[in-house]
Amino acid sequence: MSKGHKCIRSGSAKISEKELYKAYKIFFGTLVSESRLKIINLLRKGKKNVSEITKSLKTDQTAVSHDLRRLKKCGFVHSETRGKFRYYKLNEKTIRPLMDLIDKHMSAYCIHILRGKK
Repeated sequence: MSKGHKCIRSGSAKISEKELYKAYKIFFGTLVSESRLKIINLLRKGKKNVSEITKSLKTDQTAVSHDLRRLKKCGFVHSETRGKFRYYKLNEKTIRPLMDLIDKHMSAYCIHILRGKK
């Protein structure tokens, strides 16, 4: 690690402060997409394959596949193959509790902005 770079322990790995903020950007960038948030919220209800997600969200398969690739790469979802279908499910260990916490936070602090209240 060069001078001027702080080292931060994240889980079992040491990462630089610069890497940490790049990782934040990837993580929160994943949540910025409305289509990915819709997929996350759909998967909160249970496992789905690409066709089921496409039908439920009324969008095209290419976009869903692209979003699922990003969600999987970032650990938001996991997949399993059953027969000829690949099913996606929410990461129950980290993302479900995080989304529950985000929902509570938004209902307490953010929803009033949408409703035009202080």
